[in-house]
Amino acid sequence: MKPFKRILVPTDFSEYSVNATLVALDLAQRYDGTVTLVHVSNPLALGMADGFAASADAREELREECERQLETARTNAQKASSVSVEARLLTGEAAITICEFARRGFDLIVMPTHGRSGVASVLMGSVAEQVMRLAPCPVLTIRLASHTKTG
Repeated sequence: MKPFKRILVPTDFSEYSVNATLVALDLAQRYDGTVTLVHVSNPLALGMADGFAASADAREELREECERQLETARTNAQKASSVSVEARLLTGEAAITICEFARRGFDLIVMPTHGRSGVASVLMGSVAEQVMRLAPCPVLTIRLASHTKTG
């Protein structure tokens, strides 16, 4: 089995993402690897729900906020482990952009899943599901323990 030296962790800054990051850090420590956090922003979709494209100022504000949150996530991950942690802000459609970035030599994608099913999954789609279908490497999806069914 090839060791997981370069691990990619897509984040949406939720507690689900924090949990996935902790799993990735543990794996990276075991394999003497590195972790790269990525957040995919789609500024073109900002404001489209109202039928209006976002202004350049609104897109720039979104980019700056995403960069702040991503740096906070990177700093927190770095504090939690001795593993090297990098962060990248990407732009585009989430699943496709994650998979394209993973082609840069990543050995594993560790990503959160919110565990939606039924109508919510059909209406909203599942980024994790799309990544699993398109990824150039193995994908490990992580759910919060409090959201798993027992019994």
